[in-house]
Amino acid sequence: MQPELELEDVQGLVARGYRTLPAGCFTLFGVEDPAAGDTLEGLIPRIPNAGPFTGDVALHLALTASGLRRLGLPAPIMEGFAAEFTEGMTAPHRSRFLGDTGDTDPRSWLWGGPASPRCDGMVLLYARDATLLNAQQDLLCQALRAGGLTVLAELRTLPFTDTEPFGFRDGISQPVIEGLSKAAAAARTVPAGEFVLGYPNAYGLLTDRPLLPSSADPDRLLPRDHRRDGLADLGRGGSYLVLRQLEQDVAAFHRYVKDAAGPAGPDLLAARLIGRWPSGAPLVKTPDDDPRLRDDNEFGYHRADPYGLACPIGAHIRRANPRDSLDPDPGTAKSLEINDRHRLLRRGRPYDTDGATGLYFLCLSGNLARQYEFVQHTWVNDPAFNGLSDATDPLVGPRGPGGTTFTVQARPARERHLGLPAFVRVRGGAYFFLPGIRALRYLARLPRTRGASGGHRTRARR
Repeated sequence: MQPELELEDVQGLVARGYRTLPAGCFTLFGVEDPAAGDTLEGLIPRIPNAGPFTGDVALHLALTASGLRRLGLPAPIMEGFAAEFTEGMTAPHRSRFLGDTGDTDPRSWLWGGPASPRCDGMVLLYARDATLLNAQQDLLCQALRAGGLTVLAELRTLPFTDTEPFGFRDGISQPVIEGLSKAAAAARTVPAGEFVLGYPNAYGLLTDRPLLPSSADPDRLLPRDHRRDGLADLGRGGSYLVLRQLEQDVAAFHRYVKDAAGPAGPDLLAARLIGRWPSGAPLVKTPDDDPRLRDDNEFGYHRADPYGLACPIGAHIRRANPRDSLDPDPGTAKSLEINDRHRLLRRGRPYDTDGATGLYFLCLSGNLARQYEFVQHTWVNDPAFNGLSDATDPLVGPRGPGGTTFTVQARPARERHLGLPAFVRVRGGAYFFLPGIRALRYLARLPRTRGASGGHRTRARR
């Protein structure tokens, strides 16, 4: 039996994407003075938890590894976090692994790269309209600057919409977490530990997280792990947050599908690249766009379309979420269970800044290596995905000098589109930790207590 999810200790971003608060801004900041913890603590009462929400404004707080260090978290405790997080997204070996090379090399990023100012954290602000957002954002920036923090960038989003910049309905396929209100009506759920640390994951284990000796938390701000001699649990209730600024060349995308479509027409080729029609209707269920299927997410590939004749095997949504087509037993519950171990909880929003259009891709996970990095490297970037050849993801996969190949499976003969150019460029990115609310209070008070010493790392490894 799964332990009950303590909603009051989980930041509300895990439970909702704030569709009712369409205006948004993500503020990146640096910690110049350790006393800035006072300012961060002042934000905590404004953070909604994962329980019911009806407000007009929501605020969330996440920290990078450098931010935790700047607030005074000792090195032995930092070792309890995932290595992917502590090393950072732009470590050279990780950039190669994620495909951040060439035109998307972090050295050319607008923020988050080695040539940019150090990013220590982010405040995510949402509001019911632009007027309220602007007023709240001005107050936020004033408080940050007055409290020993530097505002590095204000990433303003477009009003929330279900349609991403290429013109396709987005956000349809989302995992439902056990313990949240949506789980009662969901056909399939995933264990809370896949996204929230301190709870059993899909393997029935607790993912690695930092544990502290009880003496490092004399005020008992943190929950205790009674399986580990009552150690203070800094990770419980938290999640890892991935933010990537993906600049989309919308004109180039539509120009390409118009020029390369042939008799089938540009709408069909565009849908084949995505795997859904613009309305969201899945190709695997309908040969024509059918708005009645705009929210349809109840389908698999192995039995309905094993050879990719309806939805190409290399289509974006088929690569990012293969569903029931994974070995060793495609088409079975076991295949779906394997797929569940690589799901991402997406919270991204589109933007249009100075003529550049794109998506602030934002996702949450409990295990960066097994979830985000696995999907990016093994499914999105792999040129040999599912038996293909020289074929990275047609939307967001990396490109060599000659582009990539997109294959449309068909009878009697397949159709190959060679030299598919890049339509998306990474312009910034970072890994953050979205702490539980009790952990936030502990971290904000670190500069005053300086009591944390020594740390323990759990050994789930899955």
